[in-house]
Amino acid sequence: MHLPFCAHRCGYCDFVTVTGRDGQHAAYVDALLRELELERPLLAPALETTFVGGGTPTVTALPELVRLLAGLPRSHEVTVEANPETVTAEVAKALRAAGVSRVSLGVQSFQPELLRVLERLAGPGDVRRAVQHLRDAGFDNISLDLIYGIPGQGPAELAADLAAALALEPEHLSCYELEAKPGTRFTHAWGEELRRQADAMEDYFERVVATLTDAGYRWYETANFCRGDRTRDLRSQHNLGYWLGHDYLGLGIGAVSTIGEERRRNTPQLGRYLAALAGGRAPERELEELDAAVKQRERLLLGLRLDEPLPLAAIEQALDADGLARVTGLGLAERTAAGLRLTERGRYLGGAVTVELMR
Repeated sequence: MHLPFCAHRCGYCDFVTVTGRDGQHAAYVDALLRELELERPLLAPALETTFVGGGTPTVTALPELVRLLAGLPRSHEVTVEANPETVTAEVAKALRAAGVSRVSLGVQSFQPELLRVLERLAGPGDVRRAVQHLRDAGFDNISLDLIYGIPGQGPAELAADLAAALALEPEHLSCYELEAKPGTRFTHAWGEELRRQADAMEDYFERVVATLTDAGYRWYETANFCRGDRTRDLRSQHNLGYWLGHDYLGLGIGAVSTIGEERRRNTPQLGRYLAALAGGRAPERELEELDAAVKQRERLLLGLRLDEPLPLAAIEQALDADGLARVTGLGLAERTAAGLRLTERGRYLGGAVTVELMR
């Protein structure tokens, strides 16, 4: 579920977001709940997960955010994304009371100079306060997002960011390579430094994995890590659904759904979305038919991001036999009784290995 409102649009961001629309929060929540009712027949009787992302969901006026959460079907895992500067004690308590079980904080960095480069509004003190507010409200499943490859960042700054994140003892960490889209103002401002950083990405990636696994985190997906816990699975269950090829329903502007043999993408235009739902109609959508071959290629691409074997029956049409022989011979992938997975060396190369495997 997509809440697009942001206080400020960061220069590197290419998500569907809007700023300066405070007066439309209530109308947008109305539209989301109407779209949910239109699509309710597609939902299973019991939902596994709900993810409220953005944008910055916690920029949405709190009464409207709470109203939205109250209107959602129950799920085993309910995640809300938040920026640290928006998480007050009141917000944390309201989220918990509304049934949210997991919060994902967009930290990105703890270094003030790097946060300025990213045009982030929160400082390191905001992050620590947000985590404390969430703990005080009873949250025992917090995820922190970090970015590496930021202009001006070096190994020392990356190490400091990882140390600061670990000191907060989050249950989950997502660590992403900075992707600045061509043509954005960010690439115009930092193009030369971004090219320099591109040469260091492999080293940064290896440093991230080594630091977090040494700290006891499980590297369960290319960019995601969770603490080991014998009593519960702390992986992001919602994102696991994507990586395992499950169907999902997206609501809101720009939201994507994959249902059976069809993928659809809602209009990114806020006005058109609001007008359609106000009139009781589904929003405009782009539709894409998904045949078995496409679905198996996607299953291969996404499933090999995980640390668990991918059943061969799920990818046999997409798998190139010669490519499989090459990558297994090079020690980049291995076949087990449970299926196919990348070795540790193969996981560092990631997509390049997967392309070799694809028919």
